[in-house]
Amino acid sequence: MKQQFDLDPADIAAHAPLLRGRKLTAAVAFVAGTGFTLFGYDQGVMSSLITGNQFEATFPEVVVEVSHPNHATLQSFTIAIYEVGCLFGALSNLWVGDRLGRRRTIVVGGGIMIVGAILQTTAFSFSDLIFARIFTGYGNGLITSTVPTYHAELSPSAKRGRMIMMEGTLIVVGLDLANDNDQIRFFVNWSSAQWRVPIALQLVFEIIMVTCIGFLPESPRWLVKRGRNAEAMAVISAMEDKPPTDPEVQRTYYGIREAVAVETSSQGSLRELTTGGHSQNFRRTVIAVVFMIMQQLTGINLVTLWTIVFQRLGLSDVNARITSVANGAEYVLASIAAYYAIDYVSRRQLMLIGAIGQCIVMLLLAVLGYINNTPAQIVSVVLLFGFNTFFAFGWLGLAWLYCAEIAGLRTRAPTNALSTASNWTFNFVVVMVVGPAFNNISWRTYIVFAALNAAIVPIVYFFFPETGGRSLEDLDVVFALAYITGEDPVKVSLRKDVPLAGSQEADEILGVSPGVRYHPTEKPPTPSSSPEKAKTPV
Repeated sequence: MKQQFDLDPADIAAHAPLLRGRKLTAAVAFVAGTGFTLFGYDQGVMSSLITGNQFEATFPEVVVEVSHPNHATLQSFTIAIYEVGCLFGALSNLWVGDRLGRRRTIVVGGGIMIVGAILQTTAFSFSDLIFARIFTGYGNGLITSTVPTYHAELSPSAKRGRMIMMEGTLIVVGLDLANDNDQIRFFVNWSSAQWRVPIALQLVFEIIMVTCIGFLPESPRWLVKRGRNAEAMAVISAMEDKPPTDPEVQRTYYGIREAVAVETSSQGSLRELTTGGHSQNFRRTVIAVVFMIMQQLTGINLVTLWTIVFQRLGLSDVNARITSVANGAEYVLASIAAYYAIDYVSRRQLMLIGAIGQCIVMLLLAVLGYINNTPAQIVSVVLLFGFNTFFAFGWLGLAWLYCAEIAGLRTRAPTNALSTASNWTFNFVVVMVVGPAFNNISWRTYIVFAALNAAIVPIVYFFFPETGGRSLEDLDVVFALAYITGEDPVKVSLRKDVPLAGSQEADEILGVSPGVRYHPTEKPPTPSSSPEKAKTPV
């Protein structure tokens, strides 16, 4: 006997995930966290290896000498070319993300990274290494543009903030592991294992991620888009650890159906990214892309990818590496503190605090760089630790969280693909520019990043809506209400009286006709008491 939402209980039970409730949330967080630890590790592993004597012996193209001044550019290129592969991987998700689904995209990306890691580890020529880094980056681009969406769509709204902020912490853990491993291997100067082993270690994360995700369910949002409604209901029920008949489970399910119904008139093409109206897809896509660009323009890679920065501050080669390790450890601790702060401070407030703090640090670094004596160098090292702290609170995990939240269901995959692509593009730009900038304008480089951080503050304040405390579907209502009333979406997002997705009021705001779908009241109607609501239209 079918229930009021026209789904067969037996069909729902047949699609029940292996895990439920906290166990399911923890398992999804583990797989997503493994993906982001891999992201951090693979991004950071090359920055210290590249100056090792065994790496230089194998790839003399990166040895910077007076007779080969162009090798400084090749050194930056070797690190940054990885971001080019990531860029193309993220952009390809515009076409494959919604076709393959979240899980299969992650598996494909992980498989590509496994092959790429093997190619990097076994490289004997500079061209082989560059190709392998581009190939590996392609897989990582697929993963980083999918994992935040997958994690957000499989997290209850009350826990979503912490869960994805944890990904930021694990990016730093990955960077820290890569950095620590590189620094230890730096002293193993008699074998190519000095650089081959650290590169090969990423295989551990890749194999764990690809294997474990096979035991997890697909995103219920993607399942509804594909008409697999019973499976979607089973996943939502497992997420909430409640039966399918529970009002909260049904509200979530109907909220997703509502989001799909709003856009049934379109064909799901990339043109949707440029549409306005109730969905405000273009505005939301631009916000996500700009956010990721701004994350890179804060100057974080100046701190995390360049042990040479500490050398420029007067530290010896060994001391610079030790300080880099300590810097990474402090970065992890700051990101853990941000994990707890997300439940008590709004998204917008964290962004603003981070940008203002980063601006002040960069200005102070410029002043101290101008003074350039031993006390100034010591204070500068301390300030770089402070920069990490501000970034961890406002721009690390929050970038991935916010971009996954701000996009509508139908455009979430392509929007995250574009925003991730913009992140990798400007990651490449910053990594390529930082070295030459220090060589040419020295301490004035900090002034450039101070100005960029200052520019971020008004952009966030006037154009970035608050996403905290709402379900992903609730944000569709926020943008639709802003469109109807002509209000600023930022102001609407701060209101407390916006109807919840799945309610009658939300239907009216979104323009969903009564014949499109039905939603339960506080006590779901039974087939006998509400025969006219016995079916949910397909």
